[in-house]
Amino acid sequence: MRFDLPSPDNDTQEFWDGARDHRLLIQRCGACGDAFFYPRPFCPKCWSEDVTTEEASGDAILYTWSVVHVNDLPPFHERVPYVAAIVDLVDGPRMMTNVVDCEHDDLAVGMALRVSYRELTPEVTVPVFVPA
Repeated sequence: MRFDLPSPDNDTQEFWDGARDHRLLIQRCGACGDAFFYPRPFCPKCWSEDVTTEEASGDAILYTWSVVHVNDLPPFHERVPYVAAIVDLVDGPRMMTNVVDCEHDDLAVGMALRVSYRELTPEVTVPVFVPA
């Protein structure tokens, strides 16, 4: 069993299909205008079900991070150290991700990032972020 693969459902399948095609998808509420992430059938701010999906720009700002040095769950123990991060997308929502291709000492709150993609299998690709 692979612990690093998502289990898409009706609410998240479109996001994972977009990631596989190197498109970062977020949702926006038609009632209040807020953009949000993670995918769900209602707005987390006003609870409206008037939700549409749109492609995000892929630009983000690093909000916070942690360098993970120990993770005993396979396959993560093979990836340490890695950067678990929270980024603020310039399009509005905040998301959890990984920052890659960056020296850990170069990470800084507020640094500009750009989406990239990591192919885990031919069917599953995940968005990650790199310095802009």
